[in-house]
Amino acid sequence: QVQLVESGGGLVQPGGSLRLSCAASGRSFSSYAMGWYRQAPGKQRELVARIRSGGSTNYADSVKGRFTISRDNAKNTVYLQMNSLKPEDTAVYYCNAPTATGNYWGQGTQVTVSS
Repeated sequence: QVQLVESGGGLVQPGGSLRLSCAASGRSFSSYAMGWYRQAPGKQRELVARIRSGGSTNYADSVKGRFTISRDNAKNTVYLQMNSLKPEDTAVYYCNAPTATGNYWGQGTQVTVSS
């Protein structure tokens, strides 16, 4: 079983930055992909960014060039660096681990972009 704990959300002004962290418990962190999703009020949850075990990444078009996903396998942690934040980035951000034994989610962290 994998437990995921997100941190780093908060209130930021447009144009600002935040870094989200997701710490994973359990073994074999380095062997599976990790993803960040977000869900805004009244909208479906959407993929923001994914990083595979080998380090390759992909991003939603809406965040390309502004967000960067990375992982530290020694710390069992995945990060999402968010720059040039816009009001439309406001959402609850979730960490996801699609492992061989199950698809795991964190509890979510709120990101609010507002002046």
